[in-house]
Amino acid sequence: MLEAVAYFLLGFQIFILSYFGIVNSLYTLFIVISLYHIFKHALLVRKERIEMMLSKVLYRPISIIVPAYNEEETIVDSIRSLLSLHYPEYELIVVNDGSTDRTLEKVRESFRLVRLDRPIRKKLKHKEIREIYISLDHPNLIVVDKENGGKADALNCGINVSSYPLFCSIDADSILEESALLRASRLFVEDRYIIATGGSVRVLNGSVVSGGKVIEIRAPKKWIETFQVIEYVRGFLTGRTAWNLFNSLLIISGAFGIFRKDMVLDIGGYRKTVGEDMDLVVRLHKHCLEKRIPYRIVFLPDPICWTQVPTDLQSLLRQRNRWHRGLIDSLWHSKEMFLRPKYRWIGLFGFPYFFFVEFLAPTVEFVGYLSVIIFYLTGFLARDFALLFFLIAFLWGVMISIGSILLDNLMYRRYGRLRDIVKLMFFSLFEIFGYRQLIVMERFVATFQFWYRSWGKPKRKNLDKITIRSEEIKK
Repeated sequence: MLEAVAYFLLGFQIFILSYFGIVNSLYTLFIVISLYHIFKHALLVRKERIEMMLSKVLYRPISIIVPAYNEEETIVDSIRSLLSLHYPEYELIVVNDGSTDRTLEKVRESFRLVRLDRPIRKKLKHKEIREIYISLDHPNLIVVDKENGGKADALNCGINVSSYPLFCSIDADSILEESALLRASRLFVEDRYIIATGGSVRVLNGSVVSGGKVIEIRAPKKWIETFQVIEYVRGFLTGRTAWNLFNSLLIISGAFGIFRKDMVLDIGGYRKTVGEDMDLVVRLHKHCLEKRIPYRIVFLPDPICWTQVPTDLQSLLRQRNRWHRGLIDSLWHSKEMFLRPKYRWIGLFGFPYFFFVEFLAPTVEFVGYLSVIIFYLTGFLARDFALLFFLIAFLWGVMISIGSILLDNLMYRRYGRLRDIVKLMFFSLFEIFGYRQLIVMERFVATFQFWYRSWGKPKRKNLDKITIRSEEIKK
């Protein structure tokens, strides 16, 4: 009996170590692949200035859709930023999804809205529209006031109202770089098989903002925000870029994505779920593969969307819980794609990766932590296992984080101050002590709550409270 228990414990320890070894090996491989593609892309970007791109006919008209629910703290700044984008022809559609605060009133006061009598062809289902407004100062600004139905419902409403063949979905607390839309959308002209693109999403907190534009990137002051900067850099660098190679990108962030409207209409628009961004992309893959439609869905590292991240622990955990529930719901809804050759790289590689790594990782890691504690208390903790677990699960992860930060700054030189880079690298050393375990535990709990459809909206703050105004620096 004791011999059987010993073999089980040995096998269990080997499984835990092997799992983390494989996962970190994949992350490291993705960084190498990303290095090549980012370097190649960066060279092309540096050769062409914005003025040159604007002088060419390299665009298609686009509709920017901003779903907004109780966004009174950020909505006016976000709209002003979006109205200043470098893009030849676009409309900005803000969908007020039944807000209970002063979101609509603030927009009406700031942009001189008047009612617009405009017939809408309801191709996608959504809650009833109350009023449609247009700005006297900005004719390309349209505001839709509708009954509350959730983010997916608001996006479907925005698609119905939109006039152009492409649409860009962006969160109401986000700011796009001036050239981001032009850089991301030009692919739809250069490659007729492109049906969706997404750019990088970076943390706005702590940076210097002037006139709705980010003019200097800085590391946040609060520890909880700084850890999220590390996560965003690592996630987009080690995940999104490498998936382009296999045409297996399963996620385009809901904060910034551009889509061909006709393809989204073909699949019935956004489905009501807490992970509508991933769900839409997975369903687009499935639709095109089943209908044998040639297509590409790509990620571009250069177009940047700056987004506000949670500044308190409760909002952060609520957000991560929702993200994991959205992941599970998306995978479950399209489960027939799993390991099916019919769905090519998506079915054989992309889908299994998100199942075995993204879905199972919190459970395996939580069990790993728990087993170390139990083994230690019962005297079964092998010294070699403890050492290897620390090296593989922790130190290797730290090196991936530091490598991502250095690579990102080497390629794009985002941080002008050396102390910001040093701060991010320093915090990478301590991310594994406490912060990572909290996120893992919340995602583990979310695994058993995937049927729960609550959005779990984090608290928003006025930009003055999370960023630095350029006037403050001069003082």
